[in-house]
Amino acid sequence: MNVVVTGGRGSSGRWIVDRLVGPHDVTVLDRRLPDDEGHPAVEYQALDLTDAGGVFDTLTAIDPDAVVHWAAIPVAGNHPGVDLFQNNTLAAHNVLSAAGRVGADVVQGSSDGAYGFFFAEETPVPDELPITEKHARRPEDDYGLSKVVTEEIGKTIARRDGISVASIRPSWIQIPGEYPCRSEDYVDDLAAGAGNYWSYVDVRDVADLVEAALTADVAGHETFNCVGPDNALGRPLVELMRDHYGRVPDDCTVEGDAAAYSTAKATERLGWEPTRSWREAADVDVDVPTV
Repeated sequence: MNVVVTGGRGSSGRWIVDRLVGPHDVTVLDRRLPDDEGHPAVEYQALDLTDAGGVFDTLTAIDPDAVVHWAAIPVAGNHPGVDLFQNNTLAAHNVLSAAGRVGADVVQGSSDGAYGFFFAEETPVPDELPITEKHARRPEDDYGLSKVVTEEIGKTIARRDGISVASIRPSWIQIPGEYPCRSEDYVDDLAAGAGNYWSYVDVRDVADLVEAALTADVAGHETFNCVGPDNALGRPLVELMRDHYGRVPDDCTVEGDAAAYSTAKATERLGWEPTRSWREAADVDVDVPTV
């Protein structure tokens, strides 16, 4: 396919681009062009995604088969909340609207932040374990709210233009060989990872899920959790919940050191399963893609 990737030069976007190059023709849209030549098999265009006219002009000229919208301010706390919300929602509206007009299917980056656990004033015990895509979304922060709105934009464009939109909800994305979820400060402090119930995902598993969603038969708008195969502490999740929160939800079926989020939907619908555990990936030496 001819695929456009927004945010393809970011810390996780570059792994997605590297995964897609070869099977697909890839054009990266980002704020800045590479300082050097970038990836030899990738086309680049510099673009402000909050500029609706520029986005529409660019996507109609490229006329892609699919768009991976991965550009966003990726976390709360580093920008004023109103700036983060405006950037993320306006960029999503512009990109998805233009994709719908040219008939390009979309895979977009959402987040487990949409559920509202991590940045809540007092992190709640979830309604269920494992947490499925049907769990209520109750964000209290601008980042999580921006992801809820982004998903709603996806629903709207899918209805209006008849394209498919897959919203991927990664947990804390880890880069092989770095893995801050295995640092001493994190592992030795139970509260450090409680906001997302000690969940994480390897960036290579994220890239695999994006590619699986691109090539699968997705109808309308669908959401997919994207987490690793286990929790970051390697302890029984029920034990962690009881140690930190004093209880588990009544609807609890997790076993052993499983992740708090279910990925069963992605397995059933897309044939994807997370395969990289911190046990092997935390110390592995893998070259970071050049984009």
